Amino acid sequence: MSAAWFRETFDGIRTELGKVIVGQDEIVDGVLMGLAANGHVLLEGMPGLGKTLLVRSLSQVLHLSFSRIQFTPDLMPADVTGTNVLSGGQFEFRRGPIFAHLVLADEINRATPKTQSAMLEAMQERSVTVGGHRHTLEEPFLVMATQNPIEQEGTYPLPEAQLDRFFLKLLVPSPSRAELAEIVTRTTGSLEAELSPVADRDAVLKMRQVVREVAVAEPVLQYALSYVLGTQPDSADAAPVAQHYLRYGSSPRGAQSLITAGKIVALRAERFNVAKEDIKRVAKATLRHRIGLNFEAEADGITPDAVIEQLIEHVERRDRDPLPV
Repeated sequence: MSAAWFRETFDGIRTELGKVIVGQDEIVDGVLMGLAANGHVLLEGMPGLGKTLLVRSLSQVLHLSFSRIQFTPDLMPADVTGTNVLSGGQFEFRRGPIFAHLVLADEINRATPKTQSAMLEAMQERSVTVGGHRHTLEEPFLVMATQNPIEQEGTYPLPEAQLDRFFLKLLVPSPSRAELAEIVTRTTGSLEAELSPVADRDAVLKMRQVVREVAVAEPVLQYALSYVLGTQPDSADAAPVAQHYLRYGSSPRGAQSLITAGKIVALRAERFNVAKEDIKRVAKATLRHRIGLNFEAEADGITPDAVIEQLIEHVERRDRDPLPV
């Protein structure tokens, strides 16, 4: 498989989704990156911005199974993973909604920590264990979880260790005037867009294999590591902004995500090698949920993205003017 095939497949899926998804190019790209990288995606945005439509449409375009889980405080782990039921004098396993290729975990921060843990364990292990029996989830398996950034009452924020399991965190913007007009026109008229399958399960698995084959030169790897080490306040390579505003920095998963996302950006440009610019481009999406702001940052109104912007400037300066050996 070639970089040209990857780009053609990726863009073909993206174009087909464009029949029903207006705008949100970065969100669509991020979800497709998660699919190609075998990594889950966390979306933060207000309700009604088309998140459910995006995942359902993606399942149609790829001819994959889809399920949606509405997280509420009374949701139990068995409601997600499934449970054993008595049937004909013996127990049999009834699969929960987690058994789908594409799963939308809507408002995941509304569920209790126990249910969140069951969900996130399935995401990490790609399987669930019920009654001592392990049930494997079929690949490809992608969870797109959402959370509302405004309404915090009655929610259970995801712990740092669980946030770290998401490949990307994407911030869903509100549509512009032109995009809003297009949305209203499409959804209130008599014509309804019909989606056609443009790829399948095998194509997704092949995309993942191509991503793993992309080369990363040593200078690019070190450049990516500078981002991760730069977020760690106690590291010798810490950026000044991290020492000032962060309680903790990115885990090794951040470095893995930076490199993998950079590979996908390179493939979309029909390159089989990652450039430093590719790493820089995906820094916010891969790191914003892996850094913890301290009280001083919150008092000064500093956001994770603002920290990463200063981190990028720091790494760029270090890369241009390396310290003498």
